[in-house]
Amino acid sequence: MTTNLAGRLSLLSIVLIFPNIATAATFDSGYTAWMLTATVLVLFMTIPGLSLFYAGMVRSKNVLSVLMQCFAITCMASIIWIAVGYSLALNGDHSLWGSLDKAFLDGVTRDSIFLDKIPENVWVMFQMTFAIITPALIVGGFAERMKFSAMMLFSAFWLLLVYVPVCYWVWSDNGWLLQKGMIDFAGGTVVHINAGVAALVTAVYLGRRKGFPDTAMPPHNLTMTVAGAGMLWVGWFGFNAGSAIVMGDDLFRDAGSAMLVTHISAAMGALAWMTMEWMKYRKPSVLGIVTGMVAGLGTITPASGHVGPMGAMIIGLSAGVVCYFATHYIKRKLKIDDSLDVFPVHGVGGILGTMAVGVFAFTAGGINEPKDSEASVASAIIDQLGVQATGVVATIIWCGVLSWLILKVVDMMVGVRVSSEEELEGLDITMHEETGYNL
Repeated sequence: MTTNLAGRLSLLSIVLIFPNIATAATFDSGYTAWMLTATVLVLFMTIPGLSLFYAGMVRSKNVLSVLMQCFAITCMASIIWIAVGYSLALNGDHSLWGSLDKAFLDGVTRDSIFLDKIPENVWVMFQMTFAIITPALIVGGFAERMKFSAMMLFSAFWLLLVYVPVCYWVWSDNGWLLQKGMIDFAGGTVVHINAGVAALVTAVYLGRRKGFPDTAMPPHNLTMTVAGAGMLWVGWFGFNAGSAIVMGDDLFRDAGSAMLVTHISAAMGALAWMTMEWMKYRKPSVLGIVTGMVAGLGTITPASGHVGPMGAMIIGLSAGVVCYFATHYIKRKLKIDDSLDVFPVHGVGGILGTMAVGVFAFTAGGINEPKDSEASVASAIIDQLGVQATGVVATIIWCGVLSWLILKVVDMMVGVRVSSEEELEGLDITMHEETGYNL
């Protein structure tokens, strides 16, 4: 009896002296473990996935420049996100912009909890990986002709002035698009439309590469591109299935569904693009099948938490066909030198997927399917399509205008395009005094 009393008194004294012990947050170990894994997978998408995917598609004299750009953006975006990005993008009371209450992660401690499930620092890191890959995607629009200094300035300004506001509108609790009921599960507007439009604007602003479209500029190392594509496919499971944390209490059911439909859309997109090339040129290309896979992944992204397997199959099929024609139209008809097809794949795919979720989320297999009459289904689809279209148009306008203005400012500061001599010699030597291959 005396021993038990002494033990209780000792415990009481510890609680009084160290009150935080009694109030420390309790995290869900399963949720936390999955989100740590998903975070690693999304970072894996940029370095090395996207880096290798893009690097293999440029000419050998520019391979290091693309790798360097993706790596440098990863570092810079990380610091910006910690400083002000996280606070402005995901915290605030206004409908249009966030606050600086959590600048430099003020108030984010080891005990801070997100959604009563995971440490807030894990959420910060997970969302950081999205802020990293989005400006890195834009690299494909201006590959082989932009100054490294201009790229750094543009990416920094763009992250703060374009990505952060759109992220707040779509994913912050008080963002005006989320309040309107917009569905963007993992980044159709925030990531893909944003990056695609910015890449198109940048490609137009900088002008074509010397020799485009008359001179052939084939990928210098498709082996590297295919390896990067495989890494993107695997990493995308963290991108989409990791976003299921916001769906509610049943993370693993929602994550499993998002992972399944992501894989289905990627496979169908790849087969659709391959088939289109096979029919037109009588031979399917390796570059075509991996590009179709990326189109399928980008298109399913906004819908992945809301559609079933059949919806994913249709979305993937439409992605492969529509993005294939968009690529040919932009390059061959409009003769816009979007070097690595960022807009036709990510921009068009993002628009297609963001609108498609307005249909397939309310039909068989979709988690928003009404349980009443067919009329209610039709009404729900029409209403949701209006909301989705509002988000698409708002993102295109904001991103297009701001991207152009940022380019103008950076052009006045340091100039955006390399000289003709530097472009001819290659950016590896002229920007970094290194070569990718010493054979």
